[in-house]
Amino acid sequence: MAQTRQRQRTRSRDDDAPIIPILARKVREVEQKAQKNKLGPTNRTKFQVIALLMREERARVKADAELGDAARAELLKRLDGIAQILAKTAARDTSLITLLEPDASISTVAQRFRRDWLLESGADLSEDELIIVREPAPAPELALNQVIPRSVKSRQLANPFLAPDFSRGTRPVVPVRRLANWELLGPLFKSFEAGSGGQAASMDLPEAPRVDRLAPRGLELMPHQARFIESARQGHRTFLLADEPGLGKTAQSVLAASVADAYPLLAVVPNVVKMNWAREVERWTPHRRATVIHGDGDSVDAFADVIVVNYDVLDRHMAWLSTLGFKGMVVDEAHFIKNLQSQRSRNVLALADRIRVNATGGDPLLLALTGTPLINDVDDFRAIWQFLGWIVGDRPSPELLGKLEETGLTPADPGFYAEARRIVIDLGIVRRRKKDVAADLPDKRIADLPVELDDELGRSIRAAERELGQRLATRFRALVESRKLRVGDLDELERDQFIRAVALSELEESKSAKSGENVFTMVRRIGQAKAGLAADYAAQLARSAGKVVFFAKHIDVMDQAEAAFAARELRTVSIRGDQNAIVRQQAIDAFNTDPDVSIAVCSLTAAGVGVNLQSASNVVLAELSWTAAEQTQAIDRVHRIGQDEPVTAWRIIAAHTVDARIAELIDQKQGLALRALDGSDIEPGSADSVQLDALQHLLRQALDGAL
Repeated sequence: MAQTRQRQRTRSRDDDAPIIPILARKVREVEQKAQKNKLGPTNRTKFQVIALLMREERARVKADAELGDAARAELLKRLDGIAQILAKTAARDTSLITLLEPDASISTVAQRFRRDWLLESGADLSEDELIIVREPAPAPELALNQVIPRSVKSRQLANPFLAPDFSRGTRPVVPVRRLANWELLGPLFKSFEAGSGGQAASMDLPEAPRVDRLAPRGLELMPHQARFIESARQGHRTFLLADEPGLGKTAQSVLAASVADAYPLLAVVPNVVKMNWAREVERWTPHRRATVIHGDGDSVDAFADVIVVNYDVLDRHMAWLSTLGFKGMVVDEAHFIKNLQSQRSRNVLALADRIRVNATGGDPLLLALTGTPLINDVDDFRAIWQFLGWIVGDRPSPELLGKLEETGLTPADPGFYAEARRIVIDLGIVRRRKKDVAADLPDKRIADLPVELDDELGRSIRAAERELGQRLATRFRALVESRKLRVGDLDELERDQFIRAVALSELEESKSAKSGENVFTMVRRIGQAKAGLAADYAAQLARSAGKVVFFAKHIDVMDQAEAAFAARELRTVSIRGDQNAIVRQQAIDAFNTDPDVSIAVCSLTAAGVGVNLQSASNVVLAELSWTAAEQTQAIDRVHRIGQDEPVTAWRIIAAHTVDARIAELIDQKQGLALRALDGSDIEPGSADSVQLDALQHLLRQALDGAL
């Protein structure tokens, strides 16, 4: 956004930087609101713009060759003062920190603030900066390896034109007056972040029909499933189906498509479940045909009712999928698309836009399925809501905006947030908990098993933690001194802000590091050290309690465990990311049906979603996940409808290492979903990632002399 600009010269003490006094005034206004706990969406946007312009001005001052050293130092000192106020404000409300990230989205309201403040400072702006327009999201580039399977060509020849659609009606448009100039996505997200006083985030659903006429012979729908399907039968067409994992979301979506006559239907799913998806279509709707796209799609049946494709091969099939005339689309494990910048997300959103345009009646069935829609922040809703058509870019859809306008409220009114949350939920959020709708489902508990790493590898891990902590502490002191401050003079809020800045810098460097010790290599070494101990415990469980599911994050830990099980003559199956769908499904079937298979050794990422392993009731987590959602998904491969025994997940935790802190952080992250979706008043905790929080923990220990 930063562009070179010519400044009008006026005779004043701020001649060299007229924007600075404006920023100083604005940042004090925001600080005062934060101190009174009245930091609404407008001031949050101002906070972001202040930070943005401060960065631009700092870069300009450093590069200005006409400034003398003394003048430059004075201007940088004044900018540092603004930065310190921003830091204190962000420490008071940690949700502001996400607005400081380099890739944070800039709303049109923020762009207007930036323009107006620069004009106030006397800057000459370019035409591009003066005219604020909302740019549409770029369409995804088609992969170079686009393919059109032979059966698709046959279908196109058999029906080269989509039937003309004369059924599209025009929905009444509510004139937008009160909310015309408001930034609304922030308040909408905040309405979920603030909780609901005990109200779960689930729309009202019709009662289930007294007679189940949908389930095939030998199968039976549960009441919560029947109510969801009845809503689709009555005409509702967009859903975020966020039932807890294990409550049968696949069956609900398959039958919802049937009652809505949403064929042909496109299902975009993780690779690990695409074979099971086809199986579920034929199980619950035996009169319909499903086909699965593998690789280049040579075996696909383009005349099938349901086409199943996994995220990984979607890019090479975009050209023909966008022309097939789908009447419905399901995105399974929809949290996979939360990163709007990823090619995966852009492909899914582009297909959804095309389906909305071409679907008969202009009202396709769109289903986003995920038991864990929120990973770190309520902003994770953004891509899902965009897929469902509830928001368009950085604005609510006309339908949502009209409903908000009808309330007569703005984000400045206290009652706006509760009303906004209710309106979004009524668009189609469905969230049921196991304890509410599956009372006969056995209990689930998580038990921590601390283990001592007292061998040479354990000692080297603790030494590496100390080394990393001291390196962070050295960077912390250098950063404080570079601001001409003393570590001992920092108050608690300033200290926390510097700690976070150092940890964030370390994390970014770690992500691209090719060598050296960092938080990722350390956690991997801890996993390797725990592998043998975790395998021993899993083997004991298999001998005494029956089948066990063993989860690990890294392949070498899985290999180590499988070797240990083989040495004990225990038969295992392996579920990994490098398997094709057929091999993976065979492994799942063998574990569930073969009594001689004792243990399923699973990758947390490859087998943590959409897989049914309910023949076991014990789960061993040899390595910890980086997210609470990933841990929940893994455990719920076992704790799901059909399970008739209590489920225990055994977390193997390396005592006296950062592993123990990571376990605590994962538990704290559960608060976000409980507050936003389940109506709990529990505090959601930090919005930072577990990796970032773990680094801050190590740095604090080093500064306090605990390492």
